[in-house]
Amino acid sequence: MKDYQRHKLSVAPMLDWTDRHCRYFHRLLSRHALLYSEMVVAEAVIHGDRSRLLGFDPAEQPVALQIGGSDPAKVAIAARAGEEFGYGEVNLNVGCPSDRVQSGTFGACLMREPQRVADCVAAMKDAVAIPVTVKCRIGVDDQDPEEALDTLADAVVAAGVDALWVHARKAWLQGLSPKENRDIPPLDYDRVYRLKARLPNLYVGINGGIKSLDEAEAHLAHVDGVMIGRTAYQEPEILASVDRRFHGDDRPDAEPRAIIEAMLPYIEAQLAAGTPVSYMARHMLGLYHGRPGARRFRQILTVEGASRSAGVEVFHRAMDTVEEIAATVAAA
Repeated sequence: MKDYQRHKLSVAPMLDWTDRHCRYFHRLLSRHALLYSEMVVAEAVIHGDRSRLLGFDPAEQPVALQIGGSDPAKVAIAARAGEEFGYGEVNLNVGCPSDRVQSGTFGACLMREPQRVADCVAAMKDAVAIPVTVKCRIGVDDQDPEEALDTLADAVVAAGVDALWVHARKAWLQGLSPKENRDIPPLDYDRVYRLKARLPNLYVGINGGIKSLDEAEAHLAHVDGVMIGRTAYQEPEILASVDRRFHGDDRPDAEPRAIIEAMLPYIEAQLAAGTPVSYMARHMLGLYHGRPGARRFRQILTVEGASRSAGVEVFHRAMDTVEEIAATVAAA
């Protein structure tokens, strides 16, 4: 656990959100936050285009690969491929409640099969030298969270897991959509705290409904790490304070304009490779959240960035517009 202990805050793996462009952008906001890929299905890694599925910029480090699967041999192959591509960690998804994941017998439904999860962890540990971690729920459907989480944790600890990230809600696989499963089941942070108290030598990270660094700091009195999801994506400027607050970095928090200007060389390189502006811009929409001009900033990036001919001038125009609005507000 000692080497992994440096990870105090991470950005959750989020399907269709935390792609390589998002992670590059987030890394400009924080040098130290642990970043995660979207979930990549083991079968896809085995049979698909690995460069497309696993490729990332080395500047994103530290970055972890999240794998979806339930066959020990297959997740081991995917883990080995992730290590070969340079990921610093492989994480097994035992928390996603989507129908597609359930039909593949992985994700949150694996909470019912702790030994299978342990077998997957053991196979991944045999395949790679980097940390192997699990992200899970506190239970599913009618499971008792006390028993379900303890049973899973004990099984993966016996298999050699390096860390357990726990989304502090149940997943209701019957009756709730994946979107509803992110909000409706009640949060039970105390359940995760009890797990950490019972297993002091296991790195335990907490996830679910955490919306500020003040909340993150409060959780760190009880657990080893905090994982922030939608708030980090929708209000990315929150990440600009992570290094100073949790890692002793004395650099001032970066301002939005400086972040965008640092992102422009990456955007230009991606444009030259044929990537549309919108693929990058969509991750940056929340950068001015709560500031004058934020709505206009989003409009410019969304509307003008959708054009096939759009280039970096869209970002310059958006930044200049925000500054004009801010100056008008300040002068009023």
